[in-house]
Amino acid sequence: MISRLRITVLVEDTAGARGLLAEHGLSLWIEADGSNILFDTGQGMVLSRNAQALGIDLRTTDAVVISHGHYDHTGGLEKLLPDLAGATVYIHPRALDAKFARRSDGTSLNGSSSIRSIDQIRPHVSDVVFTTGPAKLADGVWITGEIPRRNDFEDTGGPFFLDDACTKPDPLIDDQALFIESTEGVVVLLGCGHAGLVNTLDYVSELTGGHSIHSVFGGLHLVQASKERITRSLEVLERYDVQRIGPVHCTGLPATAAILAAFPDRFVTLAAGLDVTIC
Repeated sequence: MISRLRITVLVEDTAGARGLLAEHGLSLWIEADGSNILFDTGQGMVLSRNAQALGIDLRTTDAVVISHGHYDHTGGLEKLLPDLAGATVYIHPRALDAKFARRSDGTSLNGSSSIRSIDQIRPHVSDVVFTTGPAKLADGVWITGEIPRRNDFEDTGGPFFLDDACTKPDPLIDDQALFIESTEGVVVLLGCGHAGLVNTLDYVSELTGGHSIHSVFGGLHLVQASKERITRSLEVLERYDVQRIGPVHCTGLPATAAILAAFPDRFVTLAAGLDVTIC
């Protein structure tokens, strides 16, 4: 059970403090009872600069968790590798697959990680742990691994593919969340939530034996979501009585506005440079 937990946004689509830069991507710095955890690494253009501006020494990273393999979550890892000699990297084995998105005009966008092989990572870090199922990072800190897709209204959130011709759909089975069992309740962190917010929270509840979910922070990938999916997402936040909700990155303006309207007293504004203390 974590008794001291602070989460700082290092990379996000918006900047919330003087001297910080924004980019399309996400990276969170987690301080949990003496452990320093980096959750995703953004595109890589602002991670180190923002960390330095915030007085965060990335060389003290104990663990790096990659939520999934898209460029805007893995891009900073390659540049950071020289500073990760003491860190363990937690990553799904399919995260480094080629990944593409289809544009509205039918052309494709390469969304792959700049790192294409785990062999590029191993020489620089303490260890690499593949996370296909639930994995314990430290006492009270867990990774979900693959998240079961158990409903018919949540999809990956867009036209994602495994090939440049966009003929092989990418199910994004590498999508995973981080959850922390704190003295205030369970804190759930999502990179993009490609498995769906409802699927993710239901699975975390199952893994924790139904413990109270106190906070949900991260990208919810509702930017192209239907009204039904947004409504169902609001319902699951209410069903688990989530007390602090910080949607960022790929959540999308309509969904973010809906969350703020539904939970004005629980909404947490997050951007690069801002932080939240849970306990």
